[in-house]
Amino acid sequence: MTDAELYRRGTATLLAAWARYAAGSDGGAVLRLDGVCAAVFPNNPERAVYNNALFDRNLGPGRRAAAVEAMEAAYRDAGVGSYAAWVHETDDAMCAELGSRGYRVAETTRAMGMELDDLPGPLPDIALEVPAWEQYVAYLERAGAPPGLLVDADPSAFHAVGACMAGECVATAIAFDHDGDCGIFNMSTLETARRRGLGTALTARHVHDAARRGCSTASLHATGMAERMYAAAGFRDLGRIVEYAPWPGSPTVPARAVTRG
Repeated sequence: MTDAELYRRGTATLLAAWARYAAGSDGGAVLRLDGVCAAVFPNNPERAVYNNALFDRNLGPGRRAAAVEAMEAAYRDAGVGSYAAWVHETDDAMCAELGSRGYRVAETTRAMGMELDDLPGPLPDIALEVPAWEQYVAYLERAGAPPGLLVDADPSAFHAVGACMAGECVATAIAFDHDGDCGIFNMSTLETARRRGLGTALTARHVHDAARRGCSTASLHATGMAERMYAAAGFRDLGRIVEYAPWPGSPTVPARAVTRG
């Protein structure tokens, strides 16, 4: 499978996952606009995390400008002044468009994907559990997420796996299946439990489980710290996602919009 197809499948899964989050969030919606998909979360706790918009790649000049304006209108109408605009690193024209409008790079992640027909190696010998959704939500808060994040999401839509110590989760990740692709999201380990191979074990468990469920590919977005771990698990580099945020002084956003969410 080509990198372009893996990226397409992973993007579709990401947007479908955002829609599931929105279904459990007060006023949340995922707007599929021409050239851009905007996840709009006007109320907390999801407001602090999931106001993100993903642009289609390589739009022409007219559609590019219209897509940015449609995104801005969607967030403005919802009363959201702080959000992130996601652009693939190869889309120089869209990067320039956002830069000219006063957006600045807030952070980057790396899109990664893999085929599941030839999984590398056996599962690590680390005990993992399937936490109840209430346990998962409680873990997110201990890990630094806003209290109540995803508390009203539909648990049946996701596959949660965690590592526990003394009866409490210390590392978790969820998976979401869409059209044969398994997206892995919210991978994290509490600081006190790091460097024990828990992230590697969670990743391996998720991709093996996804293959058993009939998925043919898996996808995720990696921070710089986790890229090597995912590459060792068989994920391919599909390019950086550059996240642009409104910045004070931009002619199109209010000066108060400084942080994401």
